[in-house]
Amino acid sequence: MKILRSLFLFFLFTFAISAGGVSFAAVAVGEAAPNFTLPDASGETKTLADYQGKYVVLEWTNPDCPFVKKYYGEGHMQQLQERYTQKGVIWLSVASSAPGLQGYYDGPAWQKLTSDHEAKPTAVLLDPSGTVGRLYGAQTTPHMFVINPDGQLVYAGAIDSTPSPHSEDIEDSENYVAKALDEALSGQPVSTPSTKAYGCSVKYAL
Repeated sequence: MKILRSLFLFFLFTFAISAGGVSFAAVAVGEAAPNFTLPDASGETKTLADYQGKYVVLEWTNPDCPFVKKYYGEGHMQQLQERYTQKGVIWLSVASSAPGLQGYYDGPAWQKLTSDHEAKPTAVLLDPSGTVGRLYGAQTTPHMFVINPDGQLVYAGAIDSTPSPHSEDIEDSENYVAKALDEALSGQPVSTPSTKAYGCSVKYAL
């Protein structure tokens, strides 16, 4: 029953994404991650190139999406953020929801959300035009990307192996992002460099 439920949700959200009419110029694993500049929630300008020489995680997020709530509701995403930022990883949460659509918040609202959720990213970046989201081909929330110190994309896809919005499924899932980071940080090649992202469609401006 659990497997059937997960498969149903996976196909439901795959259809929602494909029916959205949004075109993407996705970056392939192994390619150079394109540079970008965005304001963070405090209004400070952040540029990907500023973090050259470090591992960087890009996490597309929408606090109103049940698949995002799955990881934030009981502190799982916060634990991942804290674990890897303590190892020197830069963790950037990216919000690409357009004004007036689900998941759009301005800078002060994002600062409050981050505080209320006790989230631990390096920064929350605001992309309401969707320019950076489309550049990377971010389709869902969450959609995860890992960039190595040479600026190369080494992982892109889902956060874990169970396409479900239920937090109780996390324990039995393989966390692809943690696995990719652990392998890369220990000098090993990423054994699962790409997976199919699942979640709510990114609420891009049309």
